[in-house]
Amino acid sequence: MPRSLILEPTRELAAQVAEQFVTYGKYHKLSMALLIGGVSFDEQNKALDRGVDVLIATPGRLLDHAERGKVMLRDVKVLVIDEADRMLDMGFMPGCRKNR
Repeated sequence: MPRSLILEPTRELAAQVAEQFVTYGKYHKLSMALLIGGVSFDEQNKALDRGVDVLIATPGRLLDHAERGKVMLRDVKVLVIDEADRMLDMGFMPGCRKNR
C-alpha cells in the first residue's frame, strides 16, 4: 500500500517522473513503482509485492491493478494529479467515479 500516488495522463510522462524520482531520490530510502501500459504485469506485480512508498501510474494501468486486487490505496497520504485538466479531456473521469 503506497503512501504517495502520482497520476500521470500518459506513460511517457509517468516514465519521466519515475526517472526524475530515481535521480532526486537516490539519497532517500523511498521505494517506487511505475505502473504504465506496454510493460509486463509480472514486473509491476513484483514491485508491488515488495511494497512501495511512492506509486507513479497512469489511470488505466492503475485501475487494471486495482481490479486485480494488487493495489490498495487506503494508506495514500499524498495524491498528485499531474495535468488533471488533460486527464479530464482524455475521458478518465468515468473511471474515477466508478471507484468511489
